[in-house]
Amino acid sequence: MRTDAPPRRLAAALGAALCAAAAAGAQTSAEQSYFVYVAAESDDTVDLVRFGPDGGELLRRIPVGILPNEIEGPHGIQVSPDGRHWYVSIAHGMPYGTVHKFETGTDLEVGDTTAGLFPATMDISPATGFLFVVNFNLHGDHVPSNVSVIDTVSMTEIAQIEQGVMPHGSRLSADGMLAYSVAMMSAELFEIDTMTFQPSRRMRLTGDNETTTAVVDGDPHAGHAMGGGPAASPTWVQPAPDGRHAYVALQGLNQVLEVDLEAWEPRRRFHTRRGPYNIDVSADGRHLVVTEKTNDSVGFWNLESGTERASVPASARITHGVVITPDSRFAIVTVEEIGGEPGRVELYNLESLEREAVVEVGKQASGIAFWKTE
Repeated sequence: MRTDAPPRRLAAALGAALCAAAAAGAQTSAEQSYFVYVAAESDDTVDLVRFGPDGGELLRRIPVGILPNEIEGPHGIQVSPDGRHWYVSIAHGMPYGTVHKFETGTDLEVGDTTAGLFPATMDISPATGFLFVVNFNLHGDHVPSNVSVIDTVSMTEIAQIEQGVMPHGSRLSADGMLAYSVAMMSAELFEIDTMTFQPSRRMRLTGDNETTTAVVDGDPHAGHAMGGGPAASPTWVQPAPDGRHAYVALQGLNQVLEVDLEAWEPRRRFHTRRGPYNIDVSADGRHLVVTEKTNDSVGFWNLESGTERASVPASARITHGVVITPDSRFAIVTVEEIGGEPGRVELYNLESLEREAVVEVGKQASGIAFWKTE
């Protein structure tokens, strides 16, 4: 753990001063305020953003990282189930990355720990309080990487669970008993028992509905090779709130795959615009929202009918993260932009599909986490 150095405090003060100049949207249909934390990879900051009836605003810019003269790349971000802390992964380490713990409200850092190579997306189990962060590993050869399990009380890495090549999209079931991730380069879906830290099932992801069987004992790499055709390149998995399905973004195939978690089999396939990247499912089970990264758009789907409602062009380039508000009314999306342009956070109404507010944030806005509603 480290204390906040004077340059960091100065940067925080300057960030707060920028709030007055932050881009804010017009009035929205929101009847209450929604607060999110957003990681800016090319600024080494995390921005606290509020959307409410009067539009959106940047409330605070929080410097993160430990090397003031280097871009360290904050990527994954998550808020604890009780809302008292938030966590951010710092991808570029020497060579290992780190995970940092902050208090919500004060946004003061209270702990950190070393993870694996290029820690990326993460999620926290409400059952155990353990954080599961995938180590994406952009270093060297394409070899299997792992998921770090971190005790968020002591901020200690307590386990590493082997996964496929370039794991990403760490997300947990609603009860916190199962952790899911995908391996981008080996095209696999993994399920982990969060009590035993053991992989319970895995699935090879392809352009058809061929799957492997559950892996409980024996060779954890059992299964057939992926067939011909374009690589699936999965980037995200999102379990549905009801625990019956999970949705996987297959970036290389321009598809979102619905997986029946009880049968452990693929079901429906949703054909998206180019580059589906991140996914969220509304708490009421009605809405699927997909960031279509290379199409600079956001896709909206009706899960009951399985039909696309719309693909809406974003206000800037390279859509990235998405989170749906707990009341299932709005989707909040991050947009990276390119070069020296600021990133953006956008608010979409899930009934009208209108973009109701946009807030400028740090450069290369990526990971997003919902904090609270007021």
